[in-house]
Amino acid sequence: MTATKVIETHTASPDFIKQLAGYGLATAEIIYHLPDHPRLLQSYIWQDYDLAPEFPILIKFLTFWRETLEGPLHRVVVGHSKLIKPAEIKALGAEFRLH
Repeated sequence: MTATKVIETHTASPDFIKQLAGYGLATAEIIYHLPDHPRLLQSYIWQDYDLAPEFPILIKFLTFWRETLEGPLHRVVVGHSKLIKPAEIKALGAEFRLH
């Protein structure tokens, strides 16, 4: 019988790291024309972490939409909120060790 050593690693989630880097939660309501019935509109909700006011991730997604999907865009409404603000991060007297 051999003993195995379990090594635990604690890393922050990629979403949390993005928030610390200044990203906020962006939500876009994308209104588009149905390909088979162009007079009808459909709504699609998109959500991801992005940088305001440039919104590079949303722009990349909309570029993909225009180049790949058949439903032409009618309107895009964007909302954005930073979930972590500098005033909300406080030192609590804890010790953090980086390896």
